[in-house]
Amino acid sequence: MIKRVLQNTFSLLNVDYVKLSSKWNYRNVISPYYRIYYIDGGSGEISDQLHSLQLEPGYLYIIPSFTLCNLQCNNYLSQYFVQFFEESVDGTSLFARSRIVSKIKATTADIDLFKRLLEINPGRGINRSDDPKVYEKNIFYKEYQELNNRQSLACYLQTQGILLQLVGRLLYSQLHLRQEAHQTPVKIAETVSYILVNLHQELSVKALASRVNQHPDYFSRLFKTFTGERPVTYILGKRIERAQYLLATSRFTASEIAAQTGFDNLSYFSKSFKKLTGMSPGAYKKQVYRVGFTL
Repeated sequence: MIKRVLQNTFSLLNVDYVKLSSKWNYRNVISPYYRIYYIDGGSGEISDQLHSLQLEPGYLYIIPSFTLCNLQCNNYLSQYFVQFFEESVDGTSLFARSRIVSKIKATTADIDLFKRLLEINPGRGINRSDDPKVYEKNIFYKEYQELNNRQSLACYLQTQGILLQLVGRLLYSQLHLRQEAHQTPVKIAETVSYILVNLHQELSVKALASRVNQHPDYFSRLFKTFTGERPVTYILGKRIERAQYLLATSRFTASEIAAQTGFDNLSYFSKSFKKLTGMSPGAYKKQVYRVGFTL
């Protein structure tokens, strides 16, 4: 029997129920963790670089980690929210292929999950400020991790289970948005996994096609059919995404990060980074306030 082992786990930061006003208005927020909201009153808006979503009662929303977004409350907004880090064995994210804000209609079960998560994790609100510039600090991340370490095994398992259920619900919605009508061929799925764990290596289309015994042109067309991008474009995007992670969570220099993400030189890395994110590596690192968290 083939066993499927879950590669991703989560580390809780905050969970709370809050009532917000028009002061909740922050732009260009980039965080190294996930946010999930359940809105039960009022209205607001969240947006990323591609589109905006109205925050309305009865819906769940997710902002994947490292997604540049804007947060806004029009007048009044009440919400349950949870913030958490994601860890994985190979360093890849569940949302690696689709880091966009999205929403789904909430169910009674979703609401009960939020209430239970809050019940077994009391005192985990932000309680400092609604401003990410204030509460996104390494010292606070360590404080929250210590609270996780003090959890009983029963509460820890329940917390993991609830986060898995909420993430699973929203991950399904993101996959559905891609309208993948057909199952991805094994060779393409395996190639995607290979790319994600070998971003620091040379990854030519010819070499990737050879690994799966396909002609480069046919391989490239097939890859685009099931990922939406040509291999070169896909690889570049994932290298920049990994660079974003390293800039926010490590003390590596830009040159070291360029080397670790497969770029031949710093100039090409900086140019590519700015083209895809809209800011230089240095500006990005400043934007996320050198979080350098340790899980």
